[in-house]
Amino acid sequence: MLGRTRARILGRLAQPTSTTEPAQRLGVTPGTVSRHLGVLHRTGLVTRARHGHLVLYLRSPLGDRLLT
Repeated sequence: MLGRTRARILGRLAQPTSTTEPAQRLGVTPGTVSRHLGVLHRTGLVTRARHGHLVLYLRSPLGDRLLT
C-alpha cells in the first residue's frame, strides 16, 4: 500500500512542506504529490495544516514509526 513514491514522499516530510518541494525533488508533478499526500493523510501517516494560502504537510508520529 505504501509503495515507492509514497515512501519517498513520506521520507521528505520531517519538516512542514507544501507539495512543490517534494515534487521538484522527486521529478513528479505537484498534483501527483497531492494525490499521494491525500492517501498518506487518510491513513494517518501525515498531518496537514493551512498556512496562508499553502497547505503544509508533516510526517505524523505514526509515519515516523513506520520509517524507523
